[in-house]
Amino acid sequence: MKKVLLFAVLMISANSFAQLAKSELPKPGVISGKVIDSQSKEVLPYVNIVVRDMAKKIITGGITDEKGLFKIKDIPKGNSLIEVQFIGYTTYTKKIEVTNKSKNINLGIISLKEDSATLDEVVVRAETSTVVQKVDRKVINVGKDLTAAGTTASELLNNVQSVSVDSQSGAISLRGNANVRVLVDGRPTNIPAAQLLRQIPSTSIKSVELITNPSAKYNPDGMSGIINIILNKNANMGFNGSVDTGVTAGHYVRYNASTNMNYKTGKVNFFLNYGHNSGENYNFGNVTRPGFNNQDFIFVNDNNSNLIKVGADIYINDKNTLSIYTTQNWFEGLGNGRSIVSDINGNEIIRAPNTQNNSSPTGTYNLNYKIDFAKKGHNLEFEGTYSRTNSDNILDNLNSLQTPNDFDYKVFNYGNNIDSDRNNTQLNLDYTNPLSDKSKLELGLEFRGDNTDNINLTDQELYTYQKDTNGNFILDANNNPIQDGNTENLGSSDFNFERKIYSAYASYGTSFNKITMQLGARFENFLIDGTFNRYTDETTTTLKETQKVSQDLFNIYPSAFFTYSPSEKNQWQLSYSRRIDRPGIQQVNPIREWSTPLIISIGNADLRPQFTNSFELNYTRQIKGGNLSFGTFYRKIDDVISRITNVDPANPQFGQILSFANFSTTDAYGLEFSANFKMNKWWRVNSSMDYYSQEQLGSVDNTSANPTQISVQNNVFNARVSNSFRASKNLRLQLFAMYRGPQKDIQWDVENMWMVNLGASWTVLKGKGTVNFRVNDIFQGMKFAFNSENPFVQNGRFQWESRTSFIGFNYRFGGGKNRAKQRRRRDNREKDSGGGFF
Repeated sequence: MKKVLLFAVLMISANSFAQLAKSELPKPGVISGKVIDSQSKEVLPYVNIVVRDMAKKIITGGITDEKGLFKIKDIPKGNSLIEVQFIGYTTYTKKIEVTNKSKNINLGIISLKEDSATLDEVVVRAETSTVVQKVDRKVINVGKDLTAAGTTASELLNNVQSVSVDSQSGAISLRGNANVRVLVDGRPTNIPAAQLLRQIPSTSIKSVELITNPSAKYNPDGMSGIINIILNKNANMGFNGSVDTGVTAGHYVRYNASTNMNYKTGKVNFFLNYGHNSGENYNFGNVTRPGFNNQDFIFVNDNNSNLIKVGADIYINDKNTLSIYTTQNWFEGLGNGRSIVSDINGNEIIRAPNTQNNSSPTGTYNLNYKIDFAKKGHNLEFEGTYSRTNSDNILDNLNSLQTPNDFDYKVFNYGNNIDSDRNNTQLNLDYTNPLSDKSKLELGLEFRGDNTDNINLTDQELYTYQKDTNGNFILDANNNPIQDGNTENLGSSDFNFERKIYSAYASYGTSFNKITMQLGARFENFLIDGTFNRYTDETTTTLKETQKVSQDLFNIYPSAFFTYSPSEKNQWQLSYSRRIDRPGIQQVNPIREWSTPLIISIGNADLRPQFTNSFELNYTRQIKGGNLSFGTFYRKIDDVISRITNVDPANPQFGQILSFANFSTTDAYGLEFSANFKMNKWWRVNSSMDYYSQEQLGSVDNTSANPTQISVQNNVFNARVSNSFRASKNLRLQLFAMYRGPQKDIQWDVENMWMVNLGASWTVLKGKGTVNFRVNDIFQGMKFAFNSENPFVQNGRFQWESRTSFIGFNYRFGGGKNRAKQRRRRDNREKDSGGGFF
């Protein structure tokens, strides 16, 4: 019954697809014009143009483009009313008449005046999320329907089309591929993506950009593309803001709160965004090896995260703008868990409680200076960003065993104190010159420097001996009992990893007839210097061995984009780019990491980067009340980085070691479909479906002398549908469902997952407040269940607090007017080229 209900929810939007077959007879009239600010004379993008009949009923409409221009067709004969509406401005109204002789009406330049009346509220967020297709990216402007889906960025992104987040590990993937680059406000961070997404409150997010085939102006990192998270920043006149708070209840109770404020006066805009998350998360699961043993796990993570973004935009004059900001993130995480390994008779072999205490304060500092020349769009921009994270991670893994005398005792099995100091510097110089009304040249230089110092102090004073399922000691080649933790690899270590990237790009865009073209290339010199030292004991004085990592690569990354717009409602896009996926710190760091009593993770210092040639074809169709988008892609991947699973020589009967290696060429392809439209006055639907297929390569080293390479074809189908219902003037209902199909990995065959969420929002306090309520995963369909044959036959299942209830409150205050003068274009990512990171 549950799956039947899920199927029904996923098909909710099917009725509307039939509307595509309908076509209206062409209407004779066309209106056009340009909208500007009456005082600054700057163009106003994304202004609403509404066409009404004389009875005030809406006939059609549109919005201005980024140059303030609009052109609306299908205006009926006779008299009509044209309304130009924009927040913070007085509505412009004009009566027009379309006749056989005057079909094309040019309204000329329309100057909007600021509304002198104080607004009752600050409109912080739309009811429903919207999707905008740019030249080389898709922008999801986060609405209340997405915000209500979760209290962290991790939960929010799991409801965004083409994106999947593993609720167990936090690993993020785009189009079924985990090699994706995650940016915040267009800039890299020092925090691993899985950890970062759990630290950012969803209410702090303004929009999410999916850049699946970036142009030469972007960094080429990330095989499957870039996910850019844009944080809120107000730019309204006067003092404005909003406050969000909420409580999530599942196995435990968690709290979240955030505020978004700004004060703009004269030539300075001060802004502040603060977000807080705290509370415990519960996870549990088991792994079974038929005929051998069973592993039972419980994990409780108590996390506390505080994020603040504060800065100022200084409009020195009409030609010079200075912007500065800092983002500070304080994260404290305390994890407690235990692993129990039992034999086939249910007798405990290992009882291993563990704790993990992590502190990761991060500071990011940004400065941007922009000079506008006399010609519109002609500018020079400098930007510098510095970020540092000093992470301290203490892990204690215990092992409680029964001795032959039934004496119960505890000793340290494996202890780590990992101190990691990471920093990166990024400098950019960008030049833009519009050579004509239809062409533009962009040039740029960039330097990126990353440095990681990792020190691992291992406590190895006490050991326990490993036993098999029959209680016998496991012996090494010399018939001596093997000590837990593989003593030859114990001892302290440190790892220094330095990376420098020097790059330059050139991009040329032009348009002719109905075709827009953008060609570019990025030239990059990539340098790596890494040193790994291992010591004989818990101190860092007696050196045992040293490993070196070094690379010096020069590469060219071309890109090409072609857009064909046969009409206002139809658009085709064809693109190509070459990309790189560089091994991450965790993939190359040879420090052994404890995962479970029977699984050890270790990096591969010899990993090479993998390269991708990516091709995409997309079609966008504007329909009455919304839009449809179809897309397909193909990727050719060289030197594929993939997982290898080895038998642990310290425990060949039960233990596993997970690592990474390079393999040969593989292919990936997929199809995507999304729809966003208004069914009627009270029902709006946002849905997407996608299918991905990729060959995954890996190896299983069952014996050290005979590694086995295997190939797995991973075919994945995903579907999402979000329905927003307007029950009354103040009451909104949301119904969300998703389905993630079964997947194959080198190690696992993962079963399908599905989820149904129900939410409601009630507007109070004369529109200034909103009460939100939701229930997630009503039928508990979210789980990580798997079967495996490599390197052992085993199966398992992990679950987390997926079924939760949430209640929250949002309050908006202030009396400012939203001026369209957004001088900080880089922060809003709305440049004509679709570039804007660097």
